Amino acid sequence: MARGRRRAPRSFWGSGWAMAAYGAAAFALVGRIVVGMGADVALDVDGRTMALRSSADTVAEVLQEARVAVGADDYLHPDARAPISDGARIVVRHARPITLTVDGRTARHVVTAMSVGGALDELDIEHTGSRLSVAREGAVPLSGMAVTMLTPRRVHVIAGGRRLSTTTTSATVRGVLKEKRVRHGDGYRVTPPLGSFPRHGTVIKVEPPGPVAPPRTVPITAEVAALNWAGLAACESGGDPRAFNPSGPYYGLYQFSLPMWQAVGGTSTPNLWPAEEQTYRAQLLYQRVAGRWQGQWPHCGARLFS
Repeated sequence: MARGRRRAPRSFWGSGWAMAAYGAAAFALVGRIVVGMGADVALDVDGRTMALRSSADTVAEVLQEARVAVGADDYLHPDARAPISDGARIVVRHARPITLTVDGRTARHVVTAMSVGGALDELDIEHTGSRLSVAREGAVPLSGMAVTMLTPRRVHVIAGGRRLSTTTTSATVRGVLKEKRVRHGDGYRVTPPLGSFPRHGTVIKVEPPGPVAPPRTVPITAEVAALNWAGLAACESGGDPRAFNPSGPYYGLYQFSLPMWQAVGGTSTPNLWPAEEQTYRAQLLYQRVAGRWQGQWPHCGARLFS
């Protein structure tokens, strides 16, 4: 029997299934190495982003690796316990104080927004059309800041016999009058005061200067000054310096007629003058008639002696 040549034994590495097994093992080994090397993570801290290669399992572990502290008032997304996957993005916004004064009322807040406009949005404060002391795009530093906001308010101005309604963000009555070009210089009477804050619905009244008071050339005696002039005024006009009775007509605290007012040096009409000017002219009249008050104040004159 013819004997053939003995076949050399096949190498393990030469077999097809062995090569496949090797490839699978190598793939598995390489896969473990990739996983072991970690995941690509983008960490955004207060607007500054850093790229990390991390083997951490959770967001909290990534922050610990990056030495980024997160407090109770800070913003963190995703949650600290969230798992990490390749391509994950972590956002951290640290809390910062902001002192906000809105229309004169001040409150202190803590926000995580990095801009003034964002802080107002976070606080759910409407700021459209409002005047801010800092630009809406301005940054809120971690150390904090103060912001003043003036909201649009509807106010009314009465001047020169006309009523004007307007919307303003001015901080003072003076500012409103300046915006609307309403004269309010020396001698003008403005209510509320020029430096006061015009809240929504405020009515601003502007009165021009009154006439120049005539000189007081005749002194009033102590005896006349001591009479009960307040009692007389209360009876004649209810104590109202601007009182007007069309039946005379009669004007002011002591219900002067115009001829009698002019006879004691008064100008214009009595009810346009302050109370002290009207009282001086009434006392002067009393002196002029030598105490015979019945002609001027027949119904109330007796109050002078009460």
